[in-house]
Amino acid sequence: MVTATNIDATAVNTIAWLSAADATIVVPVYQRQYRWDIGGCEQLLSDIRAVSDLDDRQMHFIGSVLSAENRSDEETELVLIDGQQRITTLMLLVAALFHTVKDHDATLAGELERVLLHARAGAPETKLRPHRAWASVFESVVRDTRGDVVRDSRFDDNYAFFRSQVRVDEVARVWRGLNKLEHVAITLGTGANAQQIFESLNSTGEPLRDHELIHNYVLMGLSHAEQTRIEDEFWLPIEQHTGEQIANFWNHYLVMTGGREVAVAGGRGVYEAFRAHFPRLDHATLLENAERWRGYAEVYGTLLDPSRCPDPHLARHLRHLGTFGRGMYPLIMRVYRDWEDGRIDTPTLVDILERVQSLLLRRTIVQVTNDRLVARLCRALDDGVDALFAGIARITPSDDRVRVALKYSELPHASYVLARLDDREDDGMDVDHIVPLAPADDWTGGDGRRWADYTDDEQNAHRALAGTIGNLALLEEPLAAQVFDASFPDKRAVYARSAVAATADLGDVPGWSTAAISARSARLADAFLQTWRREGKLQIDDDGLTPILDAIPRRGWPRGWQKEFAYVEYVDEHWEVPDVKYLFNRVFKRLWADSRDAVIAYSARRGGPVYPEMSWTGQWDTLDEGTYLYMGWDSRYMLTAIQGVLTEAGIAPNVFVKYSYLWQ
Repeated sequence: MVTATNIDATAVNTIAWLSAADATIVVPVYQRQYRWDIGGCEQLLSDIRAVSDLDDRQMHFIGSVLSAENRSDEETELVLIDGQQRITTLMLLVAALFHTVKDHDATLAGELERVLLHARAGAPETKLRPHRAWASVFESVVRDTRGDVVRDSRFDDNYAFFRSQVRVDEVARVWRGLNKLEHVAITLGTGANAQQIFESLNSTGEPLRDHELIHNYVLMGLSHAEQTRIEDEFWLPIEQHTGEQIANFWNHYLVMTGGREVAVAGGRGVYEAFRAHFPRLDHATLLENAERWRGYAEVYGTLLDPSRCPDPHLARHLRHLGTFGRGMYPLIMRVYRDWEDGRIDTPTLVDILERVQSLLLRRTIVQVTNDRLVARLCRALDDGVDALFAGIARITPSDDRVRVALKYSELPHASYVLARLDDREDDGMDVDHIVPLAPADDWTGGDGRRWADYTDDEQNAHRALAGTIGNLALLEEPLAAQVFDASFPDKRAVYARSAVAATADLGDVPGWSTAAISARSARLADAFLQTWRREGKLQIDDDGLTPILDAIPRRGWPRGWQKEFAYVEYVDEHWEVPDVKYLFNRVFKRLWADSRDAVIAYSARRGGPVYPEMSWTGQWDTLDEGTYLYMGWDSRYMLTAIQGVLTEAGIAPNVFVKYSYLWQ
């Protein structure tokens, strides 16, 4: 066999490799900073615990680690080219285990210390030396000698997370899992092209998309016969029903089932959410879930193509809902499936579809975003249809606000609106601007004056109203071609021949002016408010408040975080809270006074952030004598903890944040 001369690749046990290393593992200056956040650490720890509990034949592969050997008279270094993030995180975990157990089990502490430190004369050196800008910070974290300095590095955050998650009596279990990690150690010789090898390892064609990663995750570990059955009976039908929208289907399915928005940024958000929702899929559990996936995929296909719906009236409403995109699909998937299974009747489903259309259209008209609405409505539905209706009403703009917007603002989805006002479909119809958007000089409204004779103020007043509902007419395509850019007297005769009632009425209008536009806007607004009704008591006319459960988690401490919130509505109180760190502290202190059992239960289940002692150096606050709140987390963890403890206390639906202008 001919072997490579400049590359040595060996499958190794990761902990044994680290323990035996005489060389110092060095992160070169060109490498990016350490970036793993608590979410990545949580997944790693979960994987380690899981493999620890399996039999001795089961190992966990963490990928490849690429390095180049650099020898000198003084020492040998392994320069990390690929693998910095994983190796650094493992070192932080081992350091956390070491400091947790060092006063309780000298033998285990010695094994952990051999991974972290060289056994050299004098003060032992850490086996990993990060980028020189962070080397001293890393060393002080690993040695737990940070003292009272501000702990705002990723090393601090992740080390503290591991300390909080692993109790003394669990260290042995986690250590057993660590010893079942394996990787391929690739060491380059002097003649190897490090950059070319790095690119080959990390650029192997198009990256797998979310739904492809989900497909692999579902089938991985099954026998060939089991894979074939899942593929034929479930996965292929899911693909057939959802087509090119399969990735969106999985996103919407997870929002529907979890009641939380899925962060899709970064390329693997849907897959990561799927793994979190289904951490383990044995064959029996997979079969049970696959039945549901296939059923909801069929519903999704109906939403994409409403002609599949057996009820023509429902199909029409589904087509209308498509005017606003697919943002409400998680909610509609669920209620449609409930209708199929007989849990809700047809009038109720129609009512839901009508209210959702009113919600979306009214918010669009008053120029309020429709983003990040659907998860809160899915959560409301958990408490029944009445709770859903109350949730919709709370965020649907009032009649007065919509009426003003209709008078002065451009009408969105004009073809849909005008067609529904006449109780018809908008197929084969055009929307005509009665005063054209750019009138010719000889255009006239019928008062004997040409457009060129209008004053600048008169022209500007007409232009300002040109896109409003009062200046729009729905016309059959053949008629629309006849009136394009024509003066109003010429249009009037054509309008009179239209089958659209609101357009035909224009045939009786003697002239067209801003006063005529305003009068027609008022008449059509009355009809609009009857068609797209706002049901329920007016509690609040949406002011941009975001439910705490829909607040956006942000990685690390991004620029401007110190003024993330304008304020927070906590139940019936108004809090001036500028940022997530302040809110984290205030929520836990408040709940410690009002709902202590919820804080204790949440913290026990998640391993923090409340502890009976300050077990490591860092940023702490005191809840009472003998109870401490750790404050050294990153912003993503803090927001997750706020959401979790408020849910535990049962008051999350009554807490809202108002983002500052920096985050709109």
